[in-house]
Amino acid sequence: MASTSSPDDYSQLAKDSIIAGVLGAGAMVSRMLLNPTPVSWGWIIRRTIAASVVSIFVGFALQSQVQSVALRYAGIGLAGAAAPEVMDAALSWLQGKMKTEVAKVTRGTKPNAKPNRKKRK
Repeated sequence: MASTSSPDDYSQLAKDSIIAGVLGAGAMVSRMLLNPTPVSWGWIIRRTIAASVVSIFVGFALQSQVQSVALRYAGIGLAGAAAPEVMDAALSWLQGKMKTEVAKVTRGTKPNAKPNRKKRK
């Protein structure tokens, strides 16, 4: 089956990705500028990258759903601004689920206990 994509399709895809990433990063940077608490450079970089990645995916999702370019860009910016909180909530939920599953498995075992080696008759 022959591919029907052209180099113009890829250049438009790259252009849309860059625009969405920059919009998300810009939304996160503006949020950080308004935040009065001091944070580390690692925190700033991690949050900005997360906002960019989420904004790129949201931009792809909104591309076929929202016809207004201004409304699409507003959605991308809002997703970029809210991305870190959504990711933190998802990660904390996942950690809680993992801890409960580990607790279920290890509930009946004792640490450093020797296995019972009695033979049944």
